[in-house]
Amino acid sequence: MTSKINGATSPDDLTPQQLTQPKPNKVTANDIIASLRAGFSDFFARPFMSSFFGLFYAAFGLLFVWTLVWLGKIWMIIPAVVAFPLVAPFAAAGLYEMSRRLQQGESFGWSEILTVVVDQRNREMGWMAFVTLFIFWVWIYQVRLLLAIILQDASFSDFRGFLNVIFYTPEGWVFLAIGTCAGAILSAVLFSVTVIAMPMLLDRETNFVSAMITSVRVVMENPVVMLTWAAIISVAMLLSLASAFLGLIFALPILGHTTWHLYRRAVPPVEGRSEALRL
Repeated sequence: MTSKINGATSPDDLTPQQLTQPKPNKVTANDIIASLRAGFSDFFARPFMSSFFGLFYAAFGLLFVWTLVWLGKIWMIIPAVVAFPLVAPFAAAGLYEMSRRLQQGESFGWSEILTVVVDQRNREMGWMAFVTLFIFWVWIYQVRLLLAIILQDASFSDFRGFLNVIFYTPEGWVFLAIGTCAGAILSAVLFSVTVIAMPMLLDRETNFVSAMITSVRVVMENPVVMLTWAAIISVAMLLSLASAFLGLIFALPILGHTTWHLYRRAVPPVEGRSEALRL
């Protein structure tokens, strides 16, 4: 098998075994609890390294919002902040690698983890980043379309004026209702295709389409459990955003580590591996 670190593997070069989607395991609420415990354990095993990824993500979020204000794109702040957590799975690649090495008892330092993160640009995870960003931009442009259709006569020159229009006018309520429904659909789609696909692409050699199909199958096989996990992620991320992004310093790494362990419980290992996945 080609090393995860040494470059990309073309889908044409993958063996039939690698292209076959694994049959998902059944997961329960106990798997979420156990994965959360393991996620917290991984965080406290390397708190500074884990927090680095959360800090980087939070700093990028603050810079993104500041850029929108500087450009005068006031209308984009709320949809951008709401959609910002959607790109978190890709940002958590380093956290998945940390959890993988901790689970296997491997030693590692900053250079090993950062090298794996950088090398993902040459692997299938780069295509998953494209899928994530594509859905992000679909969300932004559908918000812009709704603004043009529903709030065409409204005017707002600052963020406070935008909030007044959104929350205190009938047109704003319609905009929120339709926008929330559209956002929920896009979020559900993105969660389904990435929640398992991201750690799976880092863990084994497969193509991004197979990883997305496996991710969707895990969600469909375990709808209640995965919906619960999606709700936990949403609440944690929204609370973090409410703290001016600072909560992401801790929330992102814990959720990232936990997602890795949930993936290991939901997807059988590659044939020939002997790791005990259910602790």
